[in-house]
Amino acid sequence: MAIAEEKSPSDGKVWNFCRMPFWQSGNASSSSSSSHNLQQQNQNHHQVEGSNLHPSNPVSSVARSLLLKRRRLRLDPSNKLYFPYEPGKQVRSAIRIKNTSRSHVAFKFQTTAPKSCFMRPPGGILAPGESLIATVFKFVEPPENNEKQVDQKSKVKFKIMSLKVNGGMDYVPELFDEQKDQVAVEQILRVVFLDAERPSTAMEKLKRQLAEAEAALEARKKPPEDTGPRIVGEGLVIDEWKERRERYLARQQVEGVDSV
Repeated sequence: MAIAEEKSPSDGKVWNFCRMPFWQSGNASSSSSSSHNLQQQNQNHHQVEGSNLHPSNPVSSVARSLLLKRRRLRLDPSNKLYFPYEPGKQVRSAIRIKNTSRSHVAFKFQTTAPKSCFMRPPGGILAPGESLIATVFKFVEPPENNEKQVDQKSKVKFKIMSLKVNGGMDYVPELFDEQKDQVAVEQILRVVFLDAERPSTAMEKLKRQLAEAEAALEARKKPPEDTGPRIVGEGLVIDEWKERRERYLARQQVEGVDSV
């Protein structure tokens, strides 16, 4: 008896159809159809196995994209800098910066108008959970027609960048140049002017933040408390133990004189 053999092009296996009654013409089409289905199933099986060789690729790419977009700092306000509109004067804005990551983070300000704007501090390093309020100074150009235009549009923008750093190191702006690949742009802030004579929620919040920033600055200016020996007059060091001993000896002398 002849044995019909067919080789699958997908995997090189030989499929044996000796049990099929190939001499029946009516089953010839079903035999070829079954062979085709088996080949198709085998190809699909290999495709599934091939797709499972690297199951972590899609997940890792998504994870990488999420990590790149994850912010290290929380800003308040989140995307604007509010300034009181006072033409011809230098005005101030404030923004709270908080480190929401688990590592130390360096931050840095940049502006499109460095000649008319500056920040205090321009950069720094925040420990995990630490926050500060930065003060931004800006000179407001007077309008050309000498009319008050509070809602005038400003093209000045500010950018805050962040960089993950090791704890205990000092901040230097060169950190952002040395590790450009690790620098992330946290936010681009646009300038919004407020009417200084009209009460508003944004203006009240700005005043509170500015007052808090001034209090923090004054606290940093105070000298640290001296826990060492007290210095009186021209360098005279008062030792409390010596002082007590001298009083004791003086009292002993007085008692000795009285007894005589």
